[in-house]
Amino acid sequence: MKNKRILFTGGGTAGHVIVNLALIPFYQEEGWEIDYIGSYDGIERKLIGQLEGVTYHPISTGKLRRYMSKENLKDPFKVLKGTLQAYRIIGKRKPSVVFSKGGFVSVPVVAAAKLRGVPSVIHESDYTPGLANKLSIPFTKKVLATFPETMQYLPEKKAEYVGAVIRDELFKGSKEKGLRFAGLTRELPVLLIMGGSGGSQKINGTIRGSLTELLSSFQIIHICGQDKVDHSIDEPGYVQFEYINEELKDIFAASDYVLSRAGSNAIFEFLALRIPMLLVPLSKGASRGDQIINANSFQEKRYARVLEEESLTKQTMKEELLQLKEYAPIMVETMQEYKSEQSRDRVIEIIKGASK
Repeated sequence: MKNKRILFTGGGTAGHVIVNLALIPFYQEEGWEIDYIGSYDGIERKLIGQLEGVTYHPISTGKLRRYMSKENLKDPFKVLKGTLQAYRIIGKRKPSVVFSKGGFVSVPVVAAAKLRGVPSVIHESDYTPGLANKLSIPFTKKVLATFPETMQYLPEKKAEYVGAVIRDELFKGSKEKGLRFAGLTRELPVLLIMGGSGGSQKINGTIRGSLTELLSSFQIIHICGQDKVDHSIDEPGYVQFEYINEELKDIFAASDYVLSRAGSNAIFEFLALRIPMLLVPLSKGASRGDQIINANSFQEKRYARVLEEESLTKQTMKEELLQLKEYAPIMVETMQEYKSEQSRDRVIEIIKGASK
């Protein structure tokens, strides 16, 4: 086992890195040598580059844009360059298997692995497969699904439903440490606001415009995104962070409710931790609509309430948060039915089985 080497890839958003963060500690404990291919300046470099025992390799990447841009003309050449870079890295490092979490950086890596004869396993978090994973599926040995409904969109011979992979550390959070880190008390319930790794201007603005009313019912921890902290606001019971990493498990433990985007990894973490959620999915105008489908699936299962971004106002948000408080006990009871413990073990088993 000491000679075994695994190469992880995935990036662009935190959602394309989180599952890798959940799996890497296992391979470290078992003595695998670990490489990671990501972009030069994506969030994956920030999250993975600091990990001890993981060698990070940056490559050139393209990007899926849903608007006209001159950069779209350059992207095919960036992807080709990234594929050549990944081909050289894989040839030099000689991994036994590649695990891809998706995102635009992953396509060149999975393609290069196929050219090198290295098996790869893809993990799809969303209800419907993203473009990067759709492009990668022909090159991969196995594709894993988080939602059981996703199986209908995947090739039957390659696909397997495994559920969500949750980081073990998230179950070890301390409410006291979380409150202390945020400078809050036990006097009022804590509402956690998360707009995704890049933050959400619409959510941020609506929350800040409603602070006077909200702070009478909640204390608020607002993870607002890089460079999106409003330093002009100084309200007792309201605290802002660009991003939280090490202390996130404690912040989750301290949170009684969450208002969040509907990225799959995040909402499955809230589900596993039994945190009642109000989801504001990214609109179709800014995405392929995957978050809307994710959110509606959770609402149908009574894991969450949903407020469409187009309907988000100070008034509708206040009304939905009051409804969230009222229905929270029912949500928590329903959430008890969901079990996540076996998902990570099954993914690890599949990766081992795929490795050469």
